[in-house]
Amino acid sequence: MAKKSTEGVTIKKEDDFTEWFTQTMIKSELADYSAVSGCIVYRPLSFAIWEKTKEETDKEFKKIGIKNTYFPLLIPEKLLTKEQNHIKGFAPEVAWVTETGKTKLSEKLAIRPTSEAIMYDSYSKWIRSWRDLPLLLNQWNNVVRWEFNNPVPFFRGREFLWNEAHTVFATEKEAITHGKSVMKAYDKITQEFMALPGIYGRKTEKEKFAGAIFSEKTHHYLPNGKIIEGTCFHYDGQNFAKAYDIKFTNKKGEEEEVFQNTHAISTRMLGTMFAMHSDNKGLVIPPKMAPEKIVIIPILFDDTKEEILKESEKIKNTLIELSPFVDKREEISPGWKYNEWELKGIPIRIELGPRDLKEKSVIVATRIGTEKIKIKIKDLEKEIPKLLDEMQKTLYKNAEKLIKNKTTEAKNKKELLEMLKNKNMVKTVMCNSTECEEKLKSETSGTKVLFIDPKNPDASKDKCVICGKKANYYVYVGKTY
Repeated sequence: MAKKSTEGVTIKKEDDFTEWFTQTMIKSELADYSAVSGCIVYRPLSFAIWEKTKEETDKEFKKIGIKNTYFPLLIPEKLLTKEQNHIKGFAPEVAWVTETGKTKLSEKLAIRPTSEAIMYDSYSKWIRSWRDLPLLLNQWNNVVRWEFNNPVPFFRGREFLWNEAHTVFATEKEAITHGKSVMKAYDKITQEFMALPGIYGRKTEKEKFAGAIFSEKTHHYLPNGKIIEGTCFHYDGQNFAKAYDIKFTNKKGEEEEVFQNTHAISTRMLGTMFAMHSDNKGLVIPPKMAPEKIVIIPILFDDTKEEILKESEKIKNTLIELSPFVDKREEISPGWKYNEWELKGIPIRIELGPRDLKEKSVIVATRIGTEKIKIKIKDLEKEIPKLLDEMQKTLYKNAEKLIKNKTTEAKNKKELLEMLKNKNMVKTVMCNSTECEEKLKSETSGTKVLFIDPKNPDASKDKCVICGKKANYYVYVGKTY
């Protein structure tokens, strides 16, 4: 029996999603495991995509007045414990520094699980008057959260990359209005660049951010039936202002506590994008997020090599704004190159051989297309952008179709359990008791209440599908990472 090749992805997406995803991440050279359990290496390809995420997010943030800053990685214990609900929510995940060399520290220092504590200590010193507001700061950093099981690259890890926007306002209205504008900024990144549709909604009291008045998130459905919590808006009200003594003097000369928001987008969104679009050949990167959008593969023979390479460079220069590169390697066959660049997700492949050169044309294949296209070299500058745009739109439409097809509604517990068994995201009716959320989770091997349906927030005329008592709201439920 011939030995099975392990160069490409050897597991189908539909057969074993987790193994397929892990193989795709490792073999496409997006990530690798490190010597630290639960911590991955972001290799150049994934880090370039993360840099693109930062770049485009920063553009949108600047439009709404947010500026970048940086605060320390280490947080004194006395600061972290000031807001009790906050620390209670993060306590199991906090990693502590307790000594340096052979000397024990007089106070433990937390490695940031999030930065409210260290940032708001400074905010309390900086904010004095209404003239100091709004304060709109953001930082791009890493955080460490130690408590979890079953790490999966990009989805669940002990260290990940994200942004933290921590904004401060004089009034609740200003805070909530600005919070919505931040979510619109995130939507542009996830929808227009990552080709990821989502459903937005408010979390229940049980699922909201520790210390917030309310939390709202965008949710994305993945092909394995699990839901990813995406970008977020936590309205913190005056909770942290009370804990960290953040006050200002208003225009009437009266002292007030500020109103605050927090927001984030993380490398989890990269995993969502990779998992949503990629296939059994390997990685698929939406063109707007791809660091290199085009690979030009010259078909080389001794008698025409020089001419083919020269024309390949001309094509590269013609398409230079689309980040093309020429694969000049001669020790590897063209077929091997095709497979390699499909595995690594390059959106477009251009093939140029002696016959193509005579016809003044090339053969073009898109990463998600099933047929090759012949295009005249003189038309490439016009036609290639069209193909990239078409691919970007197709990826979004495919993802949108998936989430619509797998979103259903259940009117009773029997229907709910059946729909969850079929890996759906289900709209149903529940009361607001934590006990019912816990019972749902235990009876369905981990299903969570994702968010309250924004279109039907009142369900007082209905009965909870779990306990049968008076319901409070319609919710969406599903299994998450």
